[in-house]
Amino acid sequence: MIGSDENARGSRKNSGVQKNADARQRKKPGTRRRQGGERKKRHDGWKSCGARQRSRGDAQKKKLDEGRKKEGELKKNNDELKSKPEGLKRNDAGPRKRDDRAEEERQRREREQQKAERARQEAERAAAEARAQQEEAERQLRAGAQPVIVPSLQQIREAKQRFQYQDGYLHVAVGGIAGSGKSSLINALRGLRNGDPGAAQTGIVETTSDIARYPDPDPNKRIVWYDVPGAGTLSIPDWVYFTDQGLYVFDCILVLFDARFTATDTAILRNCARFLIPAFVVRSKARQHIRNLARDIGGGGEDSDGEDEDGKATAVMARAREQYVRESRESVSRNLEVAELPQQRVYLVDKQTLAPLVKGQGPGDAIDEKDLLDALSQEARRK
Repeated sequence: MIGSDENARGSRKNSGVQKNADARQRKKPGTRRRQGGERKKRHDGWKSCGARQRSRGDAQKKKLDEGRKKEGELKKNNDELKSKPEGLKRNDAGPRKRDDRAEEERQRREREQQKAERARQEAERAAAEARAQQEEAERQLRAGAQPVIVPSLQQIREAKQRFQYQDGYLHVAVGGIAGSGKSSLINALRGLRNGDPGAAQTGIVETTSDIARYPDPDPNKRIVWYDVPGAGTLSIPDWVYFTDQGLYVFDCILVLFDARFTATDTAILRNCARFLIPAFVVRSKARQHIRNLARDIGGGGEDSDGEDEDGKATAVMARAREQYVRESRESVSRNLEVAELPQQRVYLVDKQTLAPLVKGQGPGDAIDEKDLLDALSQEARRK
């Protein structure tokens, strides 16, 4: 029984195995169907993926074609834009040329107007300067000033050579109108009287036609005196007197006058100031002028007859001397003011008093002779 049971269990077991195997065998067709479906799905997926890829490729190709199309349109538009201004220029060439010509004409007229305006202003300015120069020349002529010619360096060298200019010496020129006593003053300044050996020639008429050179006879005095032809003569017009005579090379100039201070004297002083040359205003013939005033006062002066008392004659001479000094200084001051020149002293001298002073024999009736000699000595020391 027992064996029968075990056989029975074995038979059932084998039967179950067989059933499972049969069941699996029965299931295979479905499995194949599933697998076929999965393969179909995969195939469809691949097909779908290929379709999608083709679709994306078509889209990209379409976009590329559209881009190329737009690029072509843009290029075409650019070509049209480039060609359009030329066409406009060709179409608008006529009116534009007319406008350009009109603008050029307007600018040309404007330039001509500006040029004309500048020319007018320049002409007005030149006319104003000419009027000012004319007025100044007339004012200077009224004041006694004459035109001045500025010498060149070559003219200065030639003048110094002509006058034998020496460094270390004081070169003093004595100038003024003709007949003022220049030659006599030079003789007195050198300690000589008229007619002495080596004295300058003197005379009633103008005796000097060229500048004469007179070294001082005292070897200790490094001074050279120059007798300059008188200004105002027919041969030497006063307006060229200073430059024509070469007075611009001298170290010092004495402006000598006799009866009255003239426009020529003013012109010489003005040129001295222009060339920075020290100038001294000197009035000559003091004794003669004082005697003439004494006669007018009534004292008779030195020529009075013996009947007049000595005290009265002396008082008259003192009054005449005082009046002479006062009137001389006032006259020079007034003339300098009118000529708009700086005020300066006038030295009142006489040759008869000056010559003895130079030799150290000073008389007691000197006026400004000693002061003049001192001033010239100071100028000589500066050299």
